[in-house]
Amino acid sequence: MRSLKSTSVMVLCLSFLSGCNTHLKKKDQSELDLYLDAVVKPVMEKNKIPGLSIAVSINGKHTFFNYGLASKADHVEVTNKTLFELGSVSKTFTVTLASLSQMNGTLNFSDPVSKYMPELKNKAFDQIKLYNLGTHTAGGFTLQLPDEVTNNEQLINYYKSWKPDYPVSTQRIYTNPSIGLLGIIAGKTFKQPFTKAMTQNVFTKMGLNNTFYNIPAKNMKDYAFGYNKNDEPIRVNPGVLADEAYGVKSCTQDMIRFVDANMGIGNIDSKLSAAIMNTHTGYFNTTEMTQDLIWEQYNYPVTLEQLQKGNSYDMIYKSNPVKEILPHEKPKSDVLINKTGSTNGFGAYAMYVPSKKIGIVILANKNYPNSERIDIAYKILMYIEKSEKR
Repeated sequence: MRSLKSTSVMVLCLSFLSGCNTHLKKKDQSELDLYLDAVVKPVMEKNKIPGLSIAVSINGKHTFFNYGLASKADHVEVTNKTLFELGSVSKTFTVTLASLSQMNGTLNFSDPVSKYMPELKNKAFDQIKLYNLGTHTAGGFTLQLPDEVTNNEQLINYYKSWKPDYPVSTQRIYTNPSIGLLGIIAGKTFKQPFTKAMTQNVFTKMGLNNTFYNIPAKNMKDYAFGYNKNDEPIRVNPGVLADEAYGVKSCTQDMIRFVDANMGIGNIDSKLSAAIMNTHTGYFNTTEMTQDLIWEQYNYPVTLEQLQKGNSYDMIYKSNPVKEILPHEKPKSDVLINKTGSTNGFGAYAMYVPSKKIGIVILANKNYPNSERIDIAYKILMYIEKSEKR
């Protein structure tokens, strides 16, 4: 097998550093190359990750670091156009579409769910607001839908019969059925199927031309194989609410543009830009971080330990008490915002600091621990910070 690191990485490192010499001096060129090797390769080897792609943005200038293989069987190398499954990072797009609907005046996050879903009137959804769906605070949905829910009729019956375990806005319980319902409502407000509404109103307007729910035949060559715990090739098997909760496939080239947009960088439609920024509204405080619309926020500077706690499996699999921020907190720039995502064969992470205009995306075709993704990104962030001070 070839080296884990793509032969194009050195060229990319050099072009990145020369293009951003106000941030990183020339003497750091070889240092960064060696530093990334030392950080990334041990994680890949430890977790048997076949391929991994990293994108870094500083003030909208990008570089890509590509390692290993998108397909072991075909020996296809990872590039910045390789398509990876984003898992729950997909949720950040779902709230972007809902936020755009609010900008259009066709949705309001403070409205009760039942206003948009009449079939759920006279249920708990009369008290649950749309922002509860986007902040995991509706009252106790399970992480996944029950296996027996396999079509839309069964889905609606599930919501009709669902009863919260906690009062609304008191506990954060990470969940797919919650954000899935927000996605359904957002699609309805555009009077389009969810995926069509997203593609036309978000992906296309942002120039994310290599980001898909259903990958076209001509792009399948770029779709990496994920690898499960037994190192067997695997790709997502979509179920109900897959699109709304975990169904996006994208590449580092597109995802770093999305991260840029979240930092206010790039020439995109002003209404869409405002909608993106509104997803950074702070709704609830947990003991570890502030819960925005799907995005998770920390005051900056932040320690690695704080990030690890906020992205721990206790925060994913257990209920955590929250305190609502009233009035809801306007988006801030002096914060670090992040989101992890996984499917059975892929692991994703996006992190950015708007005040510093630094963003990092890491995509891999193996589901490996969140802690190790965060460690890589944090080390890159700290390296850039230290380089700027030299």
